[in-house]
Amino acid sequence: VHEGERVAVVGPNGAGKSTLLRLIVGTLKPSAGQVNIYGHSPDDHVCIAYVPQRNQIDWSFPATVEDVVMMGRVDKIGLFRWPKRHDWEVVRQCLERVQAAKLAKKQVGELSGGQQQRVFIARALAQEAELLLMDEPMNGLDLPSQESLFTILDKVRDDRVTVLVATHDLTLAEERFDRAILLNKRLIAYGEPPVILTPDHLMQAYGGHLHVLGEEETILLTEGCCGHGEDDQ
Repeated sequence: VHEGERVAVVGPNGAGKSTLLRLIVGTLKPSAGQVNIYGHSPDDHVCIAYVPQRNQIDWSFPATVEDVVMMGRVDKIGLFRWPKRHDWEVVRQCLERVQAAKLAKKQVGELSGGQQQRVFIARALAQEAELLLMDEPMNGLDLPSQESLFTILDKVRDDRVTVLVATHDLTLAEERFDRAILLNKRLIAYGEPPVILTPDHLMQAYGGHLHVLGEEETILLTEGCCGHGEDDQ
């Protein structure tokens, strides 16, 4: 994966998309082989920001938006140390960059799904992350909220932040990402979406859930996967 790219991680339910992201961030350990980010293991880096699926987050936790973004500064501040004026200024700037400054004092659990995703991107910016991992961030978002999220991800490119997004949406993968990783328990294909999201590769990934219609090879995916959380372990 090249620096600053936006990469879609696609595949059916249970393919290993969430597991791949957890291995990269270090919350899961590989049973074999190694995971290296910039030549080091995940434990040796604070440059990775991870946004899990929304149904895996305790939204009842009493934290304000600015508190959540400040959590991204912990490794910069040090454990058991109070944030300084500079850290709060960083938080304010990051919230402004994702158009969420007016939400600073609100409880994060009170926000819409799109607003919550923006807050987690602000946390990644406050962390000064070089790699942002997002697990199904578009689930439950309407089209305007999805478009707003992509506008913010476009701005993240200015910081040379590399973004990996697990998604079920093959159309989004083809239209909005530089590259795609197609998985089903193994790597089936990796490259520019129009090149790898072919009927042959998709048939390997989705099997009987994929149907190719007509001479123009229109793809119909019948897997009941959209809009639902998944546990790929």
